Amino acid sequence: MSTDDQLIAVARAAREHAHAPFSKFRVGAALRAKSGRIFSGCNIENASYGLTLCAERVAIFKALSEGERPHEFEAIAILTDSDALTPPCGACRQIIWEFCGDVPVILANLQGKIERERSLNLLPRPFDSSHL
Repeated sequence: MSTDDQLIAVARAAREHAHAPFSKFRVGAALRAKSGRIFSGCNIENASYGLTLCAERVAIFKALSEGERPHEFEAIAILTDSDALTPPCGACRQIIWEFCGDVPVILANLQGKIERERSLNLLPRPFDSSHL
């Protein structure tokens, strides 16, 4: 199993835990740290929609809260059940850039479609601490 396949499998399993009673759009994510550890996340919706957390942010925040350091990540996979592959939302693109840097973002769906893109291509001219 390739490292991308492994991340997709973890994202698929994480998606099963999604809490999406409003949108019914369940998302799973898996983040591989340079340490070799993989952190999963799923989307968690809230009746106050602005408080909803995306799967990508859950995985990244879990990794950071469990001791991984910013910019010590190798790739992130995002899996949905849509025909068209679903890229990260704008907020997640910013979080991916801020904590992971220019990493591969693997988009996948349940039908086996896969694309790989660099985070810098998803968020050109990103804002980060160099602008402060």
